[in-house]
Amino acid sequence: MDFVKLELARGLGRHLRAGHPWVFRKALEHVPRIPAGCVVDLTENGKFVARGYYDPHSAIAVRVLTRDPRQPVDAAFITQRVVRALTARRELIDLADTDSYRLVHGEGDGLPGVVVDLYAGWAVMKLYSAGLTPYRPLIVEALKAGVPGLKGVLGRDEVGRDDVDEDDGRGSGRMLWGTEAPELIPIRERGVTFLVDAWRGQKTGFFLDQRENRHLIRRLSQGRDVLNCFSFSGGFSVNAAMGGARSVFSVDQDPDAIALARENFTRNGLPAEKHDFLAADVFKLIQSFKDEGRTFDLIVLDPPAFAKSQRAVEAAVDGYASLNRQALAILRPGGLLATASCSARVSPDMFMGAVREAGFKTGVDLALVEERYQPPDHPVRLQFPEGKYLKFYVLQAV
Repeated sequence: MDFVKLELARGLGRHLRAGHPWVFRKALEHVPRIPAGCVVDLTENGKFVARGYYDPHSAIAVRVLTRDPRQPVDAAFITQRVVRALTARRELIDLADTDSYRLVHGEGDGLPGVVVDLYAGWAVMKLYSAGLTPYRPLIVEALKAGVPGLKGVLGRDEVGRDDVDEDDGRGSGRMLWGTEAPELIPIRERGVTFLVDAWRGQKTGFFLDQRENRHLIRRLSQGRDVLNCFSFSGGFSVNAAMGGARSVFSVDQDPDAIALARENFTRNGLPAEKHDFLAADVFKLIQSFKDEGRTFDLIVLDPPAFAKSQRAVEAAVDGYASLNRQALAILRPGGLLATASCSARVSPDMFMGAVREAGFKTGVDLALVEERYQPPDHPVRLQFPEGKYLKFYVLQAV
């Protein structure tokens, strides 16, 4: 089969041969007038380099699917990638007490722009390129063929913008196939029950990338007073309470998220009335705690992405420094600060620098006791460092 051929600007073929999956519009000699999703062959001096799909609406004009000129992009290709991803999950994740995980992680699984999270048998799919729209039916068929016991596939709105790295993920979902998912899907994660709003919640409804870090907080919370900032639906909070925390204070600006957090406590047999839940601005609340002289043994900071574009990186680093500085002001001596960044454009060194500055400004000496990144169901290909977005550090005030 012949595909549309797009010539690369001089010298850029090496970049793709090394395995990077993105071709920006400015890297093309000529920008074609072809529809979104059109399969194209990228060439250098007329010689094949890679094959991918075209997106006329994005600065990333082509996302590479294969570097094999003999490999067609068809239903079998997509099914093979889905099955390979599922096999890797089953080999690398302990699923004995967990029924939810990321099934397809875009570039990390060789399907750039495609995210599929599995929640207790329902697949929730989010497409991050308009060029993927024609492939939606093929992806649904691949999930049906490759995932045993699949109950249904729920689609979330595509993202058509490329001036941001992370959208807030809100918007309504719709069933694409199978049994309609309940308004709130009950899932199991490391033996804990959570209710997930896959229809309207952020991203696909839950932040599965923090699964192992939530379990870590369960282990660290025994006998501690815990403050969970940006608590969303209470993932870290429930685990802290399950781990024997003396008290847990959950704060998030979204009242619906706080209500769901309270319900998640009840679902796990935890007395919600013995803990605190507040819909409020995190920064204002921390300041009020500082004014009151109230302190905590363990503080969790898991804010939304601060850097949603390259232009916002410097402000994001300042924001992380400010947030961690405020938290350290109400952390007890010997206490633990669990701090996270999900901003892809903020590197681990930049984030650690912000935390280091926070410690310096508050006069708190910090020791790094845990350093974590993405779990195995969020793989990062070495040729695509942009995929390494999650940083999670646990530090002790010494």
